[in-house]
Amino acid sequence: MHSPAKWTLFRWAVFAVLIAACFSDGVAQQALPQHGKRAKKLLILNAMKVDGVGTPAEGPVDIVIEGNRITRISPSDPDGLYRLDADGVIDATNQYVLPGFINMHSHLQNSAAGIEMPYEYQHALWLSAGITTARDLGSNFDEAKVEKRKSASGEIAAPRLFLYPFFTGEMAEEEIRNRVRNFKQAGADGIKCWGIDRETFLVVADEANKLGLKIAHHVGVEDANANDDAAVGTTSIEHWYGIPDAALDGVQSFPSDFNHANELHRFRYAGRLWREANPEKLQQVLHMLVDSGVAWDPTLCIYEASRDLQRAITQPWFDAFLHPALEKFFTPNPEYHGSFFFGWTNTDEVYWKENYKIWMKAVRDFANMGGIVTTGEDAGFIYQLYGFGYLRELQLHEEAGFHPLEVIQHATHNGAKVLGMEKELGRVKRGYLADLVVVNGNPLENLQILLPRGINKTLDLQHGAQGGISWTIKDGIPYDTSILLNSAKEIVQAARAKTRP
Repeated sequence: MHSPAKWTLFRWAVFAVLIAACFSDGVAQQALPQHGKRAKKLLILNAMKVDGVGTPAEGPVDIVIEGNRITRISPSDPDGLYRLDADGVIDATNQYVLPGFINMHSHLQNSAAGIEMPYEYQHALWLSAGITTARDLGSNFDEAKVEKRKSASGEIAAPRLFLYPFFTGEMAEEEIRNRVRNFKQAGADGIKCWGIDRETFLVVADEANKLGLKIAHHVGVEDANANDDAAVGTTSIEHWYGIPDAALDGVQSFPSDFNHANELHRFRYAGRLWREANPEKLQQVLHMLVDSGVAWDPTLCIYEASRDLQRAITQPWFDAFLHPALEKFFTPNPEYHGSFFFGWTNTDEVYWKENYKIWMKAVRDFANMGGIVTTGEDAGFIYQLYGFGYLRELQLHEEAGFHPLEVIQHATHNGAKVLGMEKELGRVKRGYLADLVVVNGNPLENLQILLPRGINKTLDLQHGAQGGISWTIKDGIPYDTSILLNSAKEIVQAARAKTRP
């Protein structure tokens, strides 16, 4: 018979052997997470962490996710007891973990050019690009609410959604106020103003501010401009309309036959606007916006076809992922919004290249003054494909002069601040919601690494086996991006079989 002391030692020895067995093969004996299913406890091990607030990467670290929250971040420890009862493990050795990306300018679309296109396709491309949150700036509001509910409950693989329904058109003041109140009552998170004059905009803004609704403003070429956005404290200016307009000496030099309803005219002369802005007035406008707390969501990617149409129509991801609905919608046709390239010239591209230089400098100046810059894609228009357009947006922010760490900050923490969610989203931090992007390589070295493997041949040659987002984690639910991309590809193939002879 063993003595109590010897029996205790024996039990501790057995326990030690079991612990050693658990870790003898590192993380190999622990299962990968299940795609689309939230684990009770999910581990990301040996990762380089980028917080999202502009601070340098650090690591390797182990990240513990319990339910939908990050509960621990610590230096990697192969003997850590927190590893014992994990339901899923991602070995992120030589990989980087970023906060989930926030797409601040999106549109839910289930058809284009008269062809149906399932939301599932859009959601899959967004998630595969690391987008865990999308601000919808105008779509079918009732359908968008259903998608938002399903996403929040985990019923569908989709980013979390913030809904800003359209406000456009002219009406009496009481009708304006009632419409804003109805949006609030119906569950809107904010309002997207577009195509309204100053008088209407000021009433919308007054009522929205009373109700606590945020405002995203696509100013357009109206009598309203950035001065009005500063006056009412607009949440964010979309694109750039309204900013150079407010810095003109008089009005833009439109030709006598200009017709704003003609999109070829509209986009052609939009490419000549920034050069007409008074540089001193422009700086004053930027300071005024910063002082009023107006953020800027420039969507640099959505007009890139205007400066390089050839690049736009030959994007490599179109081969596998361009849905026939978008393919038809992008084809030059005055009936389709943004499909105005039936009369585009080299001269137009030259002006737009200059336009981008001045515009990008203005965004950089705005940020240097303390302004909040965010990232959005506005995909589904002008040759931009969901997700891929967003990743191109990040590259263009670097072209504008921002360090990759600043670009990641624009895409994560800054977006969360504008949404009013900076205590929940936009950081890799204990206590925050588990919205994360696991990247197979170092995106700070090359933002193109975020693109899927096999898409960019130059990238494949340069980085070998590295590249691509391997996992997107939204609200604690891990998604294998290869599964998402295959799903999107299958949807496209099925649609092509129906629409092509």
